[in-house]
Amino acid sequence: MYTLLERAAEFLELCARELDRPQDPSRWDQVRREVEHRGTYTHTFEELQVGGRVAWRNSTRCIGRLHWPSLVVRDHRNLHRPGEIFRALMDHLRFATNQGRIRSTLSIFPPADPLTGRAPRIWNGKLVRYAGYPDGPGDPEEIPFTRICRELGWRPEGKPGEFDLLPVVIQGAGDGEGVPGGGGGGEEPQWFQLPRKEVLEVEIRHPRLPFMGEMGLRWYAVPVITDMVLELGGIEYPCAPFNGWFMGTEIGARNLSDPDRYDLLPRVALGMGLDPEERTGLWRDRAMLELNEAVLHSFREDGVTVVDHHTASRQWEAFAARERNAGRPVYGDWSWLVPPLSGSTSSVFHTEMENRVLSPNFYYQDPPWREDGGEALHACPFHIRSRREEGAPA
Repeated sequence: MYTLLERAAEFLELCARELDRPQDPSRWDQVRREVEHRGTYTHTFEELQVGGRVAWRNSTRCIGRLHWPSLVVRDHRNLHRPGEIFRALMDHLRFATNQGRIRSTLSIFPPADPLTGRAPRIWNGKLVRYAGYPDGPGDPEEIPFTRICRELGWRPEGKPGEFDLLPVVIQGAGDGEGVPGGGGGGEEPQWFQLPRKEVLEVEIRHPRLPFMGEMGLRWYAVPVITDMVLELGGIEYPCAPFNGWFMGTEIGARNLSDPDRYDLLPRVALGMGLDPEERTGLWRDRAMLELNEAVLHSFREDGVTVVDHHTASRQWEAFAARERNAGRPVYGDWSWLVPPLSGSTSSVFHTEMENRVLSPNFYYQDPPWREDGGEALHACPFHIRSRREEGAPA
């Protein structure tokens, strides 16, 4: 079992290697004294920056790691109140959106308290997501969280629709006795309406199939994951939202196609003149291909960053070659890296790989609103995902 000092020592060694300079003995002395007196230590901004970027590099379920050196790290460790955290999230979203030229961004809020484990938490799985209503419209995956939002007092504007933006629910660390499902303590959660004007959305249409543009489909441009914990040198940051950009299949082959999500393939097939009742035909394949073409076409025509799965696979090859040249092993979770459309046409499909979780990294954490301690539900917006595993250094 790693001690905090052992993890800190490994992390400082890592930072020195990444910055290509000798270790600073005075920095180690400072960290050691902090741990001995406070039970924790404080990262410098440079350490946050190095750690955040390497955490992306280490994320075995991410096919887009070629771009890890360009991650922009924003330090918000001085923000504790839900209102100021929400304003920082809106700043993050505006900066990352960049009028469609999406910038990979990580915002880091205060770490977990060494005694209580409390820290600010964002209850949403993603900063932008659409509500789901039982026996109604919207995203079925978000039905449980939508119920939580309604219990907190949120209501959709007007009649529930397919693409109602969920509010942002934030819980301060506080000193209270906690709330039901509130993760063991902290302040009462507060919800903040997500202004539609702050969310860049893409209306989905097809270059050759007009009916698809009449379906009223849309998707948000920037996938900001808000419910994973960032671990750097033994320090955990439970509130560390980050984003990259979408791979088209995440939207077209998963979010809009999965039977337990928007389940649009039968509707698309009917629009194409295909029979969704045909059991032996390839109507699902044809419908999924056209839906994915519509997603890519719409994002590109609107000038919003997106990557197709073939380009992403080539970028994975470039990443792996760069890592080998740097003398670092390349680890990956094969089942997550193979694209969900035409997987065998990508080089990743034919690559053997070991899935080993390194530190620093991003990890799952139980959602504060889940009283049963169940695991968070995720899609994988480009694409940083990992899991605490047996033997993982976190």
